[in-house]
Amino acid sequence: MAEIAVRSEVVGIVMRIAAAAGAQVAEGDELVILEAMKMELPVLAPAGGVVSAILVAEGEQVAEGQVLARLTR
Repeated sequence: MAEIAVRSEVVGIVMRIAAAAGAQVAEGDELVILEAMKMELPVLAPAGGVVSAILVAEGEQVAEGQVLARLTR
């Protein structure tokens, strides 16, 4: 099985976790919603698979390039 690291493209704050570990997701499904510069930015699944881990918590500040979640295909 291949594991995919889902990374933040911006510095921001985690507003909402949209998918839980163990959930089956399709390409384009929302995983995490970030707030950056007063805008809500969805972090989407780059491919279909199973969410193996969510590595952040709501309210946490994240860095650009930080791994937010892992998917298994």
